[in-house]
Amino acid sequence: MLNAKCRIEGFPWEMISHFARELYDILSPIFDFRTVFRHFIARGRSMNVRALRVGAAAIACALTLRLFASGLPEKLLSRLTEPETVAFLVYMETGRDVRFSPSQEAFSVDFVESPPPATQEATEPPLPVFSDSSQVELYYACSARPDIEALLERQLSWDLTGDEPTVLILHTHSTESYTKAGEDYVETSSYRTLDGDYNMLSIGRQVVELLGEQGITALQDTSLHDYPSYNGSYVDARESIQTYLEQYPTIQLVLDLHRDASGGTRQLRTVTQSQGQDCAQLMLIVGTNYDTWEDNLSLALKLHAQLETQCPGITRPLQLRAQRFNEDLSPGGLLIEVGAAGNTHDEALRAAGELASAIAALAKGTGE
Repeated sequence: MLNAKCRIEGFPWEMISHFARELYDILSPIFDFRTVFRHFIARGRSMNVRALRVGAAAIACALTLRLFASGLPEKLLSRLTEPETVAFLVYMETGRDVRFSPSQEAFSVDFVESPPPATQEATEPPLPVFSDSSQVELYYACSARPDIEALLERQLSWDLTGDEPTVLILHTHSTESYTKAGEDYVETSSYRTLDGDYNMLSIGRQVVELLGEQGITALQDTSLHDYPSYNGSYVDARESIQTYLEQYPTIQLVLDLHRDASGGTRQLRTVTQSQGQDCAQLMLIVGTNYDTWEDNLSLALKLHAQLETQCPGITRPLQLRAQRFNEDLSPGGLLIEVGAAGNTHDEALRAAGELASAIAALAKGTGE
């Protein structure tokens, strides 16, 4: 039992020694915390405040030793350092998502917070392949009867992308225009204007800009080949094409963009739907009055099929005619009718957008 001598002022050495011996005697056989606590409370009434503090500290130390002896701290630490637990605690603290490799220990030297995804090598999309001749429809205005299926399947080997010009856009009939839909511009004659915002120059400009967005450098010849004289426009355009080809030998595609017209009093309007809006149709024309016309026809067939693939109904039948249309100057020379005089300018612009998209789809060529 503790006696009054333990209540002297100063540090209670005798009390601590006596209490420690009792605590040791209690804990050493069975280390039963409940017995220790009851014993401490029973003795505590005769202790002063300082003695109680010292006794409480001794019990806390004993409890700590007991905990360590039981292996509980190691188990708790192991649980707290598991990847799932660490990730949860970091998320609760910072809101950041933390991931660990299953083979990594948390807090290891190889710990990575939010590791970047594995880098994948960029792969080129597969080249388009055309083998179904039902994708194209032709109108024969000549006696030629080529092997359409073989020409459609023939591989297209070119690359239109890059900084060097690879596409030339021109307009043999530059002043051709469309049916007005509220626009205010001056016509030189019916469905013709010198206003570059509404004649064929605006259609070509749209194609050039959209091709540029796809990494294809295109040039536009803005000469008015049909003004002031309509006669001789193809001769005048031919000279321009030759000049461009000499100056820019990297050009591989030459497109002569026109708009169609009917001979009657009521103008032809060709229309389909593009992204839910009225859109003019496109008609590709290939002349057969030169030696390499089948090369251009092979290209025209692929472009026709691509247009139908991306926008069903956008094309009119591809026409074969016993003429040249200056297509003999380039292995990629084509004449394309963008709508007709009965179409609006906006409808023609939408068709020009579809044309640019189809060219971009073929920019790397085609597969076998």
